Amino acid sequence: MSEDPRFKAHGVAPKSAADFAFLLHGLHDLKDDGVMAIILPHGVLFRGGAEERIRTKLLTDGHIDTVIGLPPNLFYSTGIPVCVLVLKKCKKPEDVLFINAAEHFAKGKRQNRLEPEHIARIIATYQDRPEKVERYARRVGMKEIEANEYNLNISRYVSTAEQEGEVKLDEVHSELVAIENALRAATEKHNRFLKELGLSLLPSGDQ
Repeated sequence: MSEDPRFKAHGVAPKSAADFAFLLHGLHDLKDDGVMAIILPHGVLFRGGAEERIRTKLLTDGHIDTVIGLPPNLFYSTGIPVCVLVLKKCKKPEDVLFINAAEHFAKGKRQNRLEPEHIARIIATYQDRPEKVERYARRVGMKEIEANEYNLNISRYVSTAEQEGEVKLDEVHSELVAIENALRAATEKHNRFLKELGLSLLPSGDQ
């Protein structure tokens, strides 16, 4: 298989994970000005060994144009999240567009689905190719990808985590003091009732 013209330039995918074999088969038949999109499991983005060598070659040759992360449980055959790789033969190896659309979907009882607005946003982002869309998309240069050892794990480049707000210590301190004072006042009031009833008192903060 290593002499097969489909795989000779990039290498043969491992038998245990033949995802790249399907990709290279399609890329081999792609026209020079064509565009190819293929749905794959996320493992192709970061697995090592032969897959890492194939992925590195695809990147350095400028064939990987866009990486799109999709939500989990979209398909009948599997519940795992998948990605779409968009490939070109004539692309310059300058950058890769990452779109993290994994959190944009309509949740169903058995399956999730992409609504027209979710699909439209993915397409518009792909066509516009913006420098950055906060928590959604980013164009990443090859130097950064190389520094990450050609790992294409989407979360490395586009995080969907919300940034925690700035903690103002003086405000937090004032709130804690107010809570402490309210708690002390409530305990004293409650103890007055307990004392009148001849019951054991609650311990106060001063004790």
